[in-house]
Amino acid sequence: MEQCRLCGRRCGINRTIRAGRCGMTERVYAARAALHMWEEPCISGKEGSGTVFFTGCPLGCVFCQNWEIALGRRKVPQKNIGSRDETIGVPVTVEQLAETFLDLERQHANNINLVTPTHFAPQIIRAVRIARERGLTVPIVYNTGSYETEETVRSLEGTVDIFLPDLKFMDPDISDRYAKAPDYFEVAERAIRGMVEIAGQPAFDERDMMKRGVIVRHMVLPGHTKDSKRIISYLHETYGEKIYVSIMNQYTPMPGIGDEFPELARRVTKREYERVVNHAIRLGMENVFIQEGPTAEESFIPKFDGTGLII
Repeated sequence: MEQCRLCGRRCGINRTIRAGRCGMTERVYAARAALHMWEEPCISGKEGSGTVFFTGCPLGCVFCQNWEIALGRRKVPQKNIGSRDETIGVPVTVEQLAETFLDLERQHANNINLVTPTHFAPQIIRAVRIARERGLTVPIVYNTGSYETEETVRSLEGTVDIFLPDLKFMDPDISDRYAKAPDYFEVAERAIRGMVEIAGQPAFDERDMMKRGVIVRHMVLPGHTKDSKRIISYLHETYGEKIYVSIMNQYTPMPGIGDEFPELARRVTKREYERVVNHAIRLGMENVFIQEGPTAEESFIPKFDGTGLII
């Protein structure tokens, strides 16, 4: 935390004193902890995934569906004196985080699903250790945008069972435009390779719930099927059936995004999504999750009001 190098930004900021590029200091903030029913079937199952949403983000994509917590702060009006900055979510200690994990397991969560965890990885590792000492048995899912260093990924060995990384962009011009990270693919490529080495071959229990493995997610963006197909080809050529791939069509335009990024002011068409899925089929890919029906709904964007956190 004193010279943070957890994510691909490698900002080196002393987060014991001030916020890093992720928008957060060393103090852990989380915005929600609850059963989540809309992950891949082998993650959510019937009971749900015990999902913990963390505040802040190293990447900060302009189209983020969870933009409210990714920014980390919001303006709060104050009478007669304008407004003040307020951190979204609630502060939690490592002990409280461990108790939150245990509470989710008591609710019959199939796993503990850590959403945007990169910038709090050291604290999470300690919390998982404490929770396991107190009886936690369900798998730990690391749900990330994949913009973390190889060292961060290696530190997760022995803590994380299932990796759920995004592979958002391949073209550096696209990742620069939407995340100010032209090196996104090279950082994410190394991170995902480390995740696959740690998790090994996918493994499932008798209920077909994943116990170990990697599911790489790719969300199709409007007007960018060419980049999507390149990503799908790369994953197939590199990993074959060692991983699962989830091709997502749930892109939802956030309010006002069309002002600066007019190409993102619409949802993905059925035809665009089918082009990417059909590309995977032509490649002969078998371990693929696809989405069907009108999935770009509010059900994917829960309320970030501190629900479920043990404080």
